[in-house]
Amino acid sequence: MAKLELETRENFDELLSRIENGILEGSISASLEEESDMFSGRARCSVRVFERYSMSGSNRVSLSVTLFQHEGEPVHLCAVTLPS
Repeated sequence: MAKLELETRENFDELLSRIENGILEGSISASLEEESDMFSGRARCSVRVFERYSMSGSNRVSLSVTLFQHEGEPVHLCAVTLPS
């Protein structure tokens, strides 16, 4: 398992789009398995779950990406990867 957490001042929608496109265009076997977008007051959260086939491990690998932002605050990003 690997985990990345960070905060950034980037635009939420542009960051989410760059993540989705980068993953899906960066691997022939990558796919978006599930997605969820939630809003509560001035807060928003987006979750994306990707999978791809790992040639080196001969198995599927999943990547969960979560973006969270409260209006005016930095975007919080958490990405966790696991073998399937």
